Amino acid sequence: MEKSRYIAIEGPIGVGKSSLADLLAKELNGKTLIEAVDDNPFLPRFYGDIKKYAFQTQLFFLLSRYQQQKETFQQDLFNTSIVSDYLFAKDRIFAYLNLDENELCLYEQVYRLLDTRIPKPDLVIYLQASTSVLLERISIRNIDYEKSVKEDYLSKLVDAYNRYFFYYNDTPLLVVNTSEIDFVNNPDDLSNLVKEIKSIKGGAQHYIPIASR
Repeated sequence: MEKSRYIAIEGPIGVGKSSLADLLAKELNGKTLIEAVDDNPFLPRFYGDIKKYAFQTQLFFLLSRYQQQKETFQQDLFNTSIVSDYLFAKDRIFAYLNLDENELCLYEQVYRLLDTRIPKPDLVIYLQASTSVLLERISIRNIDYEKSVKEDYLSKLVDAYNRYFFYYNDTPLLVVNTSEIDFVNNPDDLSNLVKEIKSIKGGAQHYIPIASR
């Protein structure tokens, strides 16, 4: 793979998107684009009552992601690689999972206005993990509002992500199963993953690593 100018990392909550974005940006001498998740005032209430707070949470994320990407890509990035811990287009995964029919209709109108103004990544990395592994990682990082995440919701989210990326063909895609590796604490796992990322030629590829520890 030639040096990508814009890499987006995706996957369900707890899979390690932000951690990999930081590590990969260092490897590529680039910059990170980290979503300001904690700035969403509706998120803590969302996990306590998904139906009640889904639309407010979703719309806030959609608009804040758009604003962040717009500001980032207005800068001079010709000599800089960007590694983001989210893909703007994935916003619809959560919308279709959580919104009712009327909310979804309004959401789609706003989404279509914004999506065409956002640049597509040169590469998307989709991180997978089993629901049990995700629950363990969420528990370890011990964020207050994430303690309300229920296994049933997380399982549905994992399925929704898998369906979305099964049909995804907008950009080159690398699907990485992270259930058996720890690229944060194990240098060999990270090194092997970076080699895989740099070897991407195009299309969709799958990487199922064996734990090195």
